[in-house]
Formats: sequence, structure tokens, C-alpha cells
Amino acid sequence: MTLKFPKIPVNYVAKVTSALIVLLVVQSVAFAQGDNSKAHTDPINLTPAVREAHEHFYNLDYDGALTRFEAIQKANPQSAIATGYILMTLIFRELYRQDLLDTTYYAHDSFLTSKRSVPVPQPVRDRIESLTNAAIALADQQIKSNPNDANAYFARGYARGMHASFITLVDHSYVSAARQGLASRNDSEQALKADPGYVDAKMAIGIQQFAVASLPRFVRILVGIAGVGGNKEKGLDLLRESAAHGIVTPIESRTALSLFLRHDARYPEAIVVQKGLADQYPRDYLFRLEVANLTKDSGNGPGAIASYRAILADAQKPGYFIEPRLHMAYFGLADTQRGQNQIAEAAQNYLQVAAQPTCSEWIRRRAQLNAGEMFDLLHNREEAIRQYKLASQGGGDQSQTDTALRYLKTPYAGK
Repeated sequence: MTLKFPKIPVNYVAKVTSALIVLLVVQSVAFAQGDNSKAHTDPINLTPAVREAHEHFYNLDYDGALTRFEAIQKANPQSAIATGYILMTLIFRELYRQDLLDTTYYAHDSFLTSKRSVPVPQPVRDRIESLTNAAIALADQQIKSNPNDANAYFARGYARGMHASFITLVDHSYVSAARQGLASRNDSEQALKADPGYVDAKMAIGIQQFAVASLPRFVRILVGIAGVGGNKEKGLDLLRESAAHGIVTPIESRTALSLFLRHDARYPEAIVVQKGLADQYPRDYLFRLEVANLTKDSGNGPGAIASYRAILADAQKPGYFIEPRLHMAYFGLADTQRGQNQIAEAAQNYLQVAAQPTCSEWIRRRAQLNAGEMFDLLHNREEAIRQYKLASQGGGDQSQTDTALRYLKTPYAGK
């Protein structure tokens, strides 16, 4: 492969950071069966209240999860991990609202080179920064009192990983995110040093092992992690271990495993892992969506179309999903139909994307641009022009403007 600066950092750091993002998108806490009296975890993780809060989180009931985690933190004000759970919920509620939790939109370089800005409300941003600092400060105090406090090291790494995902997607701060990811790995290594049985800590190490192994040395220097080693298979093995034996991270480890397998085009393996997650949480809209996305990426167009349609059908059942952002499924369906040369169907589903009330302006204008392209292929120039004008209108998101203006002058003729 020929590498050219500055494309290298964007291309490869994207794969590292997107891995961290998708991992954190589906944060979960699966608890060990049987006797937990000697579990290698913070005791708070074994309480029914924390389990219940995470169940709401897994089903994308962010408001319900937040209320419960805030009550837990209020009852445990010195708990760094309880503060981290509030941080997690706030970050992913905001990312979900901003349409940043569907991997289709950031699995490719086009996402990272887009002109999109993410308008996070300042009060939300301020609280995220405050919670990050608070969780790290609490962990720092506990480590100062007890340098062998594995729970504190794990909690600090957890907060750093959360914040890394936020600044990656919202601010595109790839260098800072990579360094925070390394700090999270270091904290996890310290947790394991203090308690070799702290299997959950292997997740962050596994992520870093795989991600760093995907970076050329030149990029490692650019992001300031030149001396860090990595090994893909070792990373996958660590994720499998934390998935099988961890207390806090089994499902998020499986999520990272699915993403990395996807990264290396090992689609059959990735689909098996992701289907397991979707079967366990069938009302988690994002788990279901990722199965369809993986099926599409694997080249199984008909299977992907069936999966997207099943999601849309379930969404019609009252209360089945909590606040499903249906434009994500319609977009994936339209893209797949486009790949199957079902141009008329794709055009209509891109229109469905733009028509959804929850659709962000960024995705709406992408859908309008794509719909225009489909109508050009259908020789409906009048409708194509209308869609290009919508995609390039003034104000708000301008990421599709240049392309839309080009097609206003010359009809789209590609595929």
C-alpha cells in the first residue's frame, strides 16, 4: 500500500478511534454467574441497582439509565466507577442524538474528512468534562491512598476511554483520543498488576493491542505513541478472554471483537459475534442495526435487505424499541438496494431517511444528495435537481454542498 501524508493519519487513526467508539457505543455490564463473593471487581458492580441501570442502557433507554445511575452515584459519592457510569450515559445519549452511533457513518474515511460539525449543547459538553475530571480525581485520590487499588485503576481507565470516544466523534481530536486510549491501557495494565484476576482490565489492553498493530510506525510517531507495541491476534485473544470471564465487560468486549473482525473483513466471524449480542438484547436497536450493517458489508445484499426490513417492522410494534432513529435503518436499506441495482427502491428509501423527524441535518442532506443521484439514474432530472437544491441549501450543515452543486450543473452518471 502506498501511504501519503496527510492521508495516513486520517485513514489509520480512524480505524483506531472508530474501534474505540463502537466499543463504547454498546457499553454493557454482564455479571458472573454463581458465587460473586470473590469477584475481581468493584462491589458496586454486583448490586441489583447497577445491573438494573445497565439493562436500561442496553435497551437504549438513556434517560432511564441516567436517572438510576445518578441515584447510585448520590448514594456512593466517592465511587469513581459510579461517576463513570453517569459519564458513559451522557456521552452516548448525546452521540445517539447526533446520529453518531451507527458504524456505517464512521467506518470509512469519508466520515473523517467530511465538513460536518457536531453542535453539542454547551451545558452537555460542560457536564461531560466535569464528570470526566471528577471520576479521574476520585480514582487519583484512591490510588494515592492505595497504590494497589485495582478498582481505582480500572475506573480511571474507564473514564479516560469514555472521554476519548467523545472527543473523537464530536471534535475529531484524534491525537488526544489516541493518547487517552493509551492512558486507558496503562491503567488497565496497572489494575492487572495489582490483581491478576481482574479480567475486565484485559479489554482495554486488547483494544490497544489490535489498534496499535493496525498503525504504521510513522503514524504512531505522529500521535505520540511510537514506543507502544501491538499484536492483532493477541488483542483478539484478550477480548475473547474478557468476553468469556469478565464481570463488567463481556458484552462490550464482544462488541469490540465484532468491530475488529469487521475491520479485517472477517465478516462471518463478526456476524456470529454480533448476532449473539442482538439475540441477547433483541430490543437494542443498535445491536440489531449492526447485524444488518455487517451483513451488507459481507456482500450479502438480499440478507441485509431482509435484516433492515425486519428492524423497520419491529419498530412498528408499540414500545418494542425505545426512540429508534429509523433513518439509520432506512439509510442502510437504501445503500444496500443501491448496491443491488434496485435504483427506484433506493431512491424512495433515501427520501424516507430525509422524512424522519429524528433525522439529523447532516444525514438528511446526505440522503437528499443520494436521492438526487438515484433520480438522475432514473432520468427524473426535475426531482434530482430538487433534491440537490435541498442538499446544498444555505445555513446549517454544508458537508454535501460542493457535490450537490456539481450535480446541479452536470447530472450524476455513476452508480
